Amino acid sequence: MDQISQQDQAPVDVVIMAAGKGTRMKSRLPKVLHRLAGRALLAHVTDTAARLGARHVVVVTGHGAAEVEAAMHGRPLQFARQEPQLGTGHAVQQAMPLLPDDGVVLVLSGDVPLIAEDTLRALIAAGAGERLALLTIEVDDPTGYGRIVRAEAEGGAVTAIVEQKDATDAQRAIREVYSGMMAVPAARLKGWLGRLDNRNAQGEYYLTDVVKLAAADGVPVVAHVTDDALQVAGINSPAQLAGLERAWQLRQAEALMAQGVRLADPARFDLRGTLACEADVEIDVNCVFEGAVFLGEGVRIGANCVIANARIEAGAVIHPFTHIDGEKAGVTVGEKALVGPFARLRPGAQLGAEVHIGNFVEVKNSTLADGAKANHLAYLGDATVGRRVNYGAGSITANYDGANKHRTVIEDDVHVGSNCVLVAPVTIGAGGTIGGGSTVNKSTEPGALTVARSKPVSYPNWQRPQKKK
Repeated sequence: MDQISQQDQAPVDVVIMAAGKGTRMKSRLPKVLHRLAGRALLAHVTDTAARLGARHVVVVTGHGAAEVEAAMHGRPLQFARQEPQLGTGHAVQQAMPLLPDDGVVLVLSGDVPLIAEDTLRALIAAGAGERLALLTIEVDDPTGYGRIVRAEAEGGAVTAIVEQKDATDAQRAIREVYSGMMAVPAARLKGWLGRLDNRNAQGEYYLTDVVKLAAADGVPVVAHVTDDALQVAGINSPAQLAGLERAWQLRQAEALMAQGVRLADPARFDLRGTLACEADVEIDVNCVFEGAVFLGEGVRIGANCVIANARIEAGAVIHPFTHIDGEKAGVTVGEKALVGPFARLRPGAQLGAEVHIGNFVEVKNSTLADGAKANHLAYLGDATVGRRVNYGAGSITANYDGANKHRTVIEDDVHVGSNCVLVAPVTIGAGGTIGGGSTVNKSTEPGALTVARSKPVSYPNWQRPQKKK
């Protein structure tokens, strides 16, 4: 289902804590806006909440609140300010006036970006709309985490979460820890939040204290235990961010290889969006994929390419150091086309089958029909290029007059010599030839040879100026 809520289930509302300063990041940028896999940490969490179909999503902001809220503009979110920051319990208190009493509140952290939708659904199911459900994990080194305290009986019920600074030596030895995520009935949560106090080593209002309040009220507390450390990994420092980035990228690389994609080195691969691949795709080292990218059967991507928002059809080869960025308009590379090395395809570049785009060629908002070639040091902007056109080295379309963009049309089988300037708007007729070094600002007839350059003048025995001694 697209929505969690059904007629026989309580609606789900999400609270995302994003108020912390992130001192250890040593950055002016709020911690939740640092990027993982090309997106802000907070964006990962809000996107997961959206996939859950949550009724309300409230982001609790504090440090850098205005910047965080501006960065999330356009998303279906509500914001609650936590000023000053007096602990996690105090943070959730700020969000609760925005939420009805009839739902289940799912509490998430804005700096824990990789929590999965299915894990959260399992957590919500464990609570069943009436219990307090905690997401926990067993770790080898629990330092810094809140410990899960259970009744003495084997598999005993959860009775409390004890924070590191308040834990006894025996409690610090507990390996089951709290992830920072819980699902709890809204009406009960509001009551427990009102009973929190700050009598602890930190002098803060701990959200984790609702566990002992629930136990005191006879409300069952259950733990949904995950074994996926990546999903509950939080970010507190640049080193942790880099470590989580590489771990996530390796997981994505492994998933692609399981589908048959051949990666030269999965440790040197970055996916910052979605990548769909058909059979026998090969990707060399140090390639970055952003936005939505499709690679057809047998596509080969050379080393050190950056490809964003593009569709590359079967058999195409993208040579090393090529930069393709479709942005909103997209880029299409046709079957068996050759692109690069050191080529640049910008938004709106649409290449047909067997098109060749060579080294240091830039294409923007232009369509090249089947078999067209621009092999060296050229620019095609706002152009429509016909079949089998040969576009010479050093040639450009002058598409901008200082105020407006204009289009160049180059019809089928045209040959454009080297170092030509085609001043738009202009049409080069089918089968025509443009002599090297020509500047053409008028349309030409089909089949015509057009030469537009001054006659060479030579001055015998001419001496270059000499530097003064």
